[in-house]
Amino acid sequence: MKQLTLFEWEQAHLSPEVQRLEAKYASRMREDLRMGSLVSYVGNKEAPLLRLYRYKEAFAFRFVDEWLRRFEVSQKDIVFDPFCGMGTTLLAAGCRGVPALGIDRLPLAVFIAETLAFFFQLRPGELNKVFQTLLGKVRSAEPAPLAMDVAIMQVAFAPQTLAELRQWKTVIDGLRPPMREVFLLLFFSILEECSYTCKDGQFLRLRRDKRTAQPEEALAKKVQQAETDLRKIQELGWKEVFVPFRVVLGDTRRLEEVCLQRPPTVLITSPPYANRYDYTRTYSLELCFHFVRNFPELRELRHNMLRSHIEAKLVDLESSRHPAVQEVVDFLKAHSKTLNNPKIPDMLTAYFVDMQKTISQWWKVLASSAHVVMVVDNVRFEGQMLPVDLILSEMAEQEGFAVEEILVARYKGNSSQQMGRYGRLPVRESIVVWRKQE
Repeated sequence: MKQLTLFEWEQAHLSPEVQRLEAKYASRMREDLRMGSLVSYVGNKEAPLLRLYRYKEAFAFRFVDEWLRRFEVSQKDIVFDPFCGMGTTLLAAGCRGVPALGIDRLPLAVFIAETLAFFFQLRPGELNKVFQTLLGKVRSAEPAPLAMDVAIMQVAFAPQTLAELRQWKTVIDGLRPPMREVFLLLFFSILEECSYTCKDGQFLRLRRDKRTAQPEEALAKKVQQAETDLRKIQELGWKEVFVPFRVVLGDTRRLEEVCLQRPPTVLITSPPYANRYDYTRTYSLELCFHFVRNFPELRELRHNMLRSHIEAKLVDLESSRHPAVQEVVDFLKAHSKTLNNPKIPDMLTAYFVDMQKTISQWWKVLASSAHVVMVVDNVRFEGQMLPVDLILSEMAEQEGFAVEEILVARYKGNSSQQMGRYGRLPVRESIVVWRKQE
């Protein structure tokens, strides 16, 4: 029997609509595997300021910087990130002296992005002085209120650790801006290491055997790291050219609610992937310490996020207009008994409905000939490959964008269950590049 190549095996296991898409965009697709280390947070582990908080869905500063150079972006442009996360795109633009605007639906993300700009107002040594002042107040401070009715908060910390963290939150809240925001960012960055939790995959996982850090020691180390970064941004010359950026708590599906001062000329972003990740769970500790007062508020936030997670709900018999999505969704519904979660078909439908609205909004607000660079991840359920990069590209064409290229940045494996049943077929993580045409 002839041994099939990986490509032949893949083609034989793709649905007809997915095969059509693969053929349609084959000439515009190429590998650029050097980008593999830049489409993840790994590239920010040594980046000043961005390394202070591990926002694990972020891409690297160097990734943004490369595209800004490639498009020869100048002060006449405006860079836009409608899923700005921790603000990597905005910081990279600002450090080139280029105006930028970011939007995100997660209040924690907006807070981090806004706070990055505040570091440029500080002088080396200031953080150490404030930290020493706080040390003299923290032991007598009252505990700050938290959203303790959220289940994870009741098991995430040792009792003494939680008590100390609540006292630190109180004394930090008493600072004046922008020092308060800077210390809150550093405080949020130590919550995971002080807890029994780990940001792992789709969940905030509980590990009772984990060795946890003490709040005072962890915060002291983070302050020193931030002081190092303050000196570093001076050495790099970022402070001399930095242009403050604007960040808005908003929804890219409804950009009419956001005041855009002028049409953006470059959009660089990465939307949530259609992989069941729930940002309100992953970052629930930070949210419960500052951004929500109780579980109902957390749940409301979850239901208002882009519908990429398993609690996504369809409204009024929604369905995707894209045939490849509908083909795969129909297959999964027919095999719902073998899915590890029967809600996956509804999640996929809701995700592509939301992304269709999103792309339509981008078309309306972007300047003529504006470029879009977006990092996306393909997914696979029950052996059915869903090429998110190609589906979104075809949606973009229908709105009026030209698909210039699709770069494969890296290949990723599937879950052990998927590989055990369907083989080790890699899934693309891609960079799609579009251009608005009038």
